[in-house]
Amino acid sequence: MYYDLSYLLFMLPAILLSMWAQFKVKSSYNKYSQIANSRGMTGEDAARAVMSANDIIGVKIEHINGTMTDHFSPTENVIRLSDGVHRQTSIAAVCIAAHEAGHAVQHAQGYLPNKIRSGVIPVANITSKLSMPLIIAGFLLSDTLIWVGIIAYSLAVLVYLVTLPVEFDASRRALNTIKSTGMLSESEYKGAKSVLTAAAMTYVASALTALVQFLRLLLIVSGRRRKN
Repeated sequence: MYYDLSYLLFMLPAILLSMWAQFKVKSSYNKYSQIANSRGMTGEDAARAVMSANDIIGVKIEHINGTMTDHFSPTENVIRLSDGVHRQTSIAAVCIAAHEAGHAVQHAQGYLPNKIRSGVIPVANITSKLSMPLIIAGFLLSDTLIWVGIIAYSLAVLVYLVTLPVEFDASRRALNTIKSTGMLSESEYKGAKSVLTAAAMTYVASALTALVQFLRLLLIVSGRRRKN
C-alpha cells in the first residue's frame, strides 16, 4: 500500500544510481573481456599470483559455469572462476580473478569487516525475508510488530553497508598486486581499474537502495505514530 508516487520519488536517486552502475559494469566488462593482456596471463594465473604475493597457500581454484558467477567461498576455501575468467586471458579476466583472490587474502588475514559480514549474513538472510511480512502485519495489528520488522530489516542493511569496505578492499588488494608484480602493462592496468571501479559502484547502489528504503520505513512509522 506504500508503493506509490512518494515511494518512487524517495527511491529515485538510488534507482538511477543502480541503473547507471549496471550499465557501467556491463559496458566495462564487455569492452575489456574482448582485449587480451600482453602477458598471456589467464584468470587462474592471476588468482594464483595474488595469493602468492600475499603468502597465501591452501586455497583451491575451480571452474564454475556461467557468466560473472565468480566468487570466493570461505567455508570451502575455494575460488571459483567463471567461463569468461578461468582460462581466459582478457584484461577483465585478470582483474576479476585477482579481485576474488583478494577476498581469499582477506579471509586468510582475518580482515575485520569481512569477519563481521560473514557473521551477520546467516542471520540477515533469515531476518530480511521476515521483515516485510512483519511490517505489513504490524500495520494491521500492532506497532510493536512494525518495529520488530524494521529491526529485522536493519540487519540486511548492515550487510549491504559492511559489504562496501569488503569489496573496495578486495579490489585495492587486487590492483596493488597487479601493479607491483607487473601482471599487466600500464594501459592494461587502467582497464582493470575501470572494470573493478564500475563493479564497486553496483555495491554502492545496492547499499544506498537498502539504506533509503530503511529510512523511508522509519519515516512511515514516525508519521503513523504522530497520527495516533
